Amino acid sequence: MIKTLAKSIREYKKVSLLTPVFVSLEVVMECLIPFMIARLVNQVKAGSSLDHLLESSLWLALMALVSLFFGSLAGLTCATASCGLARNLRKDMFYAIQDYSFENIDKFHTSSLVTRMTTDITNVQNAFMMIIRIAIRAPLMLIFAFVMAFIMGGRMAWIFLVVLPILSAGLILVIARAMPVFRRVFKKYDRLNASIQENINGMRVVKAYVREDYEQQKFNGAAEDVCKDFTRAEQILAFNNPLMQFCIYTVMTFVLSYGSYTIITTHGLALDVGQMSALITYSFMMLMSLMMLSMVFVMITMAIESGQRIVAVLNEGSSLANPPQPVRQVANGSVDFNHVSFKYNLEADRLVLADINLHIRSGETIGIIGGTGSAKSSLIQLISRLYDATEGTVSVGGVDVRNYDLETLRNQVAVVLQKNVLFSGTIRENLRWGNQQMTDEQMRQACRIACADEFIEQFPEGYDTYIEQGGSNVSGGQKQRLCIARALLKQPAILILDDSTSAVDTKTDARIRQGLKTYLPQTTKIIIAQRTASVQDSDRIIVLDNGRIDGIGTHQSLLEQNEIYHEIYTSQNKMEADHVQA
Repeated sequence: MIKTLAKSIREYKKVSLLTPVFVSLEVVMECLIPFMIARLVNQVKAGSSLDHLLESSLWLALMALVSLFFGSLAGLTCATASCGLARNLRKDMFYAIQDYSFENIDKFHTSSLVTRMTTDITNVQNAFMMIIRIAIRAPLMLIFAFVMAFIMGGRMAWIFLVVLPILSAGLILVIARAMPVFRRVFKKYDRLNASIQENINGMRVVKAYVREDYEQQKFNGAAEDVCKDFTRAEQILAFNNPLMQFCIYTVMTFVLSYGSYTIITTHGLALDVGQMSALITYSFMMLMSLMMLSMVFVMITMAIESGQRIVAVLNEGSSLANPPQPVRQVANGSVDFNHVSFKYNLEADRLVLADINLHIRSGETIGIIGGTGSAKSSLIQLISRLYDATEGTVSVGGVDVRNYDLETLRNQVAVVLQKNVLFSGTIRENLRWGNQQMTDEQMRQACRIACADEFIEQFPEGYDTYIEQGGSNVSGGQKQRLCIARALLKQPAILILDDSTSAVDTKTDARIRQGLKTYLPQTTKIIIAQRTASVQDSDRIIVLDNGRIDGIGTHQSLLEQNEIYHEIYTSQNKMEADHVQA
C-alpha cells in the first residue's frame, strides 16, 4: 500500500525530503534553548556582569529566530508536499477510473468512488503531512530532550523511562480498539453518499410521490449510523488525553518535589536552580512529543483504512485491455456474432445471452425488438467491447473485437444509449464530443437529421445555449435528439440507437429514420426499439426473447411467421386504433 501511494508523490519528492531536514534543524535549536536558559539563570545567580548576560540573551534570541525560520520553512514545504500528494492521488484515481471497463465500474459503487476521491484522500493527505513533519519532529524531540535531560538532571531523568511503557501500552490499546471502528465507518460513509446521490438523481420522482419524509428518514438513519460509529471512535481516542495528563503530572510532581529536595539538601551542589528549570522544560518537551506521536498514530490509524481503499482503486486493472499488436483500422461496418454467450458475472448461473449466431452486412439497417429483459442492450454492448463475450467471438469488419485497439474500435462504433447523457456546457460543446473538428455546417446538418435544429433555433442563444448537468433543463425528447446528432457527427462505421427515440413522437421518429438513410448510407445502423413502427422499415429485424434469437426476417415475414413479433405488432396497433376511435 505504501509503495503504491508513494508513486503519487512524484514531483513533490524534493519538498517531501526537505521537510524532515528543516524539522530536524528546528528541533536542534529548540532543544539547545533550555540549555542556554539554564546557563543564563546560573549566571544571574552567580552575579555575572551585564555584558555577559546581554551576550547570552542575544544568543537565545538568535537561536529562537533560527528555530522559527526552520519551523516556517518546514510548514511551507510540508503543506506543498501533502497537498501535492492529494492532487496527484485524485488525478491518478480519476485516470484509473477512466480506463475501467463496465465490469470494473460494476465492482465499485459510484458513491464509494466519490468517498475514496474525497474523504479517503483527505485522510491520507493529513497523515502524510503528519508523517513528514510531526512524526519526524516528535521522536527527534523526544531523543534530544531525553539526552539533554540526562546531561542536566542525571539520575532524575530515569523517571521518563518509567512513564514511557505506561503511555505506550495505553496508546497501543487505544489504536487496537479504534481501528475496527474506523474500518466500519468508511463503509457506512459509502452508504450515506449513495443515499444522497440516489435522492438527488431521483428528486423529481421523490416530489411526484411526496416521499420527502421517507427520504429524510432514510438519510437520517444513515447519518445517525455514521455518527454513532464516529462517536464511538472519538470516545476511544478520548482516552489519549487523560492518559497523557496523568503521565505529565506524574513526571512534574516527581521533578518538582525531588528536585526541590535535592537543591535544598545539597545546597545546589548536586542540582542547581538552572538545571531544574531546564529539566522541567525538557520534561514538557518529551511529554508533548509523546502527545504529538499519539495524534500521529490516531491519524495513521484512520489513514491506513483510507489508503487501502485508494490502492484498491489504483490497482484495479481494467478487465479489457489492448492486445500486444492491436489492429488500428476498421475495414467496414460488418458485424458477426459466432456462437456468442454472455453473462455479467462469471459466477452467475444464468446466461444473459445464449448461443447468438448473427451476421450483419456492412451498410445494412437492422432492427432489434423484444420484451423487457430480453437482453437487447446487452447484445449491442459487445459490439463496441464495453464487455467481452463469455463464449464465442464478436467480429467487426471481419476482425475479432478483442484484437482491435479499443480507441480505434469505439471511434468507429457510435452508440446512443437508452439513458442519454448530456454534460454541463453549451449545446455546441456537447456536440463536439462527436467530432472535435466539426464545422458549423456539419453541426447544423447533423442536428437537422436528428430533428434537433427545430428546438435549438428557438432558444435565444441557439447552439450556445447552456445545458445544465445531466441535461436537466431540456426535455427527454430534446435530450435524445441532441445525443443522436452527437453520434452522427462521428460518422462511424456502425451506428447503434438503443431505444433512443422512445421519448419522441412517431412522426419525428419516422423523420429521423428517413434522414439516417440518406445521411449515412454506408454506415451499418442497428436500431433497438420497443415500437414495431421504429424498426419495420429495416432490412432485417431480429426478435430477441430471454437472451436468444427467436426470429430474423423482414417486417412482413416476421408478421406472418413469428408469434412474438406478431403479438407485439397486433397489441401496439390495436392500442393505436382504440386511441384513434376514442
